[in-house]
Order: sequence, then structure tokens, then C-alpha cells
Amino acid sequence: MTPEYPESPSTRVPKWRGRPQGAGLSHTGHVRKRNEDAILIDPTGVLWAVADGMGGYGHGDVAAGLVIEHLALLPHEPISSADLVGALEAANSAIRRWATSADVAQMGATVVAALLQGSALSLAWAGDSRAYRWRDRELLQLTRDHSVVQELLDDGRLSPAAAWQHPQAHVVTRAIGASDHLVVETAEVSLYPGDVLILCSDGLTDCVADAEIAALTNALSTPAATCQRLIDAALDNGAPDNVSVIVVRIDGAAIS
Repeated sequence: MTPEYPESPSTRVPKWRGRPQGAGLSHTGHVRKRNEDAILIDPTGVLWAVADGMGGYGHGDVAAGLVIEHLALLPHEPISSADLVGALEAANSAIRRWATSADVAQMGATVVAALLQGSALSLAWAGDSRAYRWRDRELLQLTRDHSVVQELLDDGRLSPAAAWQHPQAHVVTRAIGASDHLVVETAEVSLYPGDVLILCSDGLTDCVADAEIAALTNALSTPAATCQRLIDAALDNGAPDNVSVIVVRIDGAAIS
């Protein structure tokens, strides 16, 4: 699925009272021996993230952990989108240093990080970990995968139907720690009361189609219950990879 980026907060900025309510779960899956995903849960409701260590590179759990550690070092509000990018750049350097000291040829992790301040959502990501917004029973992908398959889709050389089982489905073109020069993509999104934000590793999206994710998401349910439903769906479909999901519900009433 190729996402269409939603409206900019600069053109439509809703106002509402309340704060996000969220939860996250991570599962090793049915095949992997260890969980190389890591998640960041912020009790203040501001900062959330999913990092997916690249097991094929080695020490993926260390890479994912370093990404989350550097995001967690950010101070409390105010945090800017530039701060998110700076934390990921610092994580990139830390992973490169760790790989050198451990004599590891390559390490890396994909990441999607979300910064919620007021009605504005700032996203920063690298790789194929994703962010979705669920609104009125419709699911919108907010991030664009940095992957070989996404490039083939963008060029029209691959159909969405063929992308699901493509042999290069797991080949990413960006990752934290993969090279000295990191390019982080960012986006700004407006949120409304009743919206649900979903962050996930590809362990979910490789097993559960967008239509099923939308069907399993319910704004009236608790974020923890929605996380469990999504994890269970991936497990029911085989879960050959680690699966991580964060669900954040935007509570509150709109104000003029």
C-alpha cells in the first residue's frame, strides 16, 4: 500500500481537551528464538516508538535497544521534530560505534517514532516500521516504507497484489546504524478526538493485511485490548517474525 500523506497541521489544526491513552505489546512470534524488537511507552502520552532490530545483520536486539534508549533520553515537553531526528542520528552513531567495538560487520534497526503534542502528531521513521491512523473505521498509512518493494511499487514495476509475497519484501533501503549517513523521513499530521494511532513493526504487517487491522481496531476498546487483538491476529497467521504494536487512542472533546 502506498500511503497518501494527510493534511498538514498548518492548514487544519483541531483543538481538543484531554490526553492520549496508549499501550504497547511485543511478542517473539512463533519462529524466532529471541525478540529483537523494542518499544517505547510514554506514561505522559507524548513520545512513542517501535524499533525493529535487523536480525540478519546480527545483534538486532542491541541495535533496537540503543534506538529506544536514545529516544527515551529526550527531555519532556517541548520536543520538536528536529529533536526526534537528532535522537535518531545519535542512535545511528552509537550503533556504529558499538559494531566497531564488538567487531560486528553491520548492525541496524528500523524505527517509527511518534511525538504527540496537543492536536499535532510528528512522525520520524527509517525503514519499514509503520504508523497508521484509524478514523471512522478507515485506516490510513501515515508512513512510506523505505524498502526495495516500495521503490518497485513507486516505479510501477510491481503491483500491490504482488508486493505481499515478494522475495525482497524484507529488504529495507534505510535503517538506523546501517551507514554513517542517516536520512530520517518526517511527517506532520493533525489528530482529532476518536482517532487511533497505531505504530508497528513489519512482524504485524507481514501477517495481517490493512483491512484486517482496520477491522480489529475499535475506538471504544482500550488500547491494551486492541494491541492484544492485533498481536493475536499475527500469531494466528503464523508470526514468523517478532511482532510489536503500540496503540494510542486520542481521548477528549473537541473545543472551538
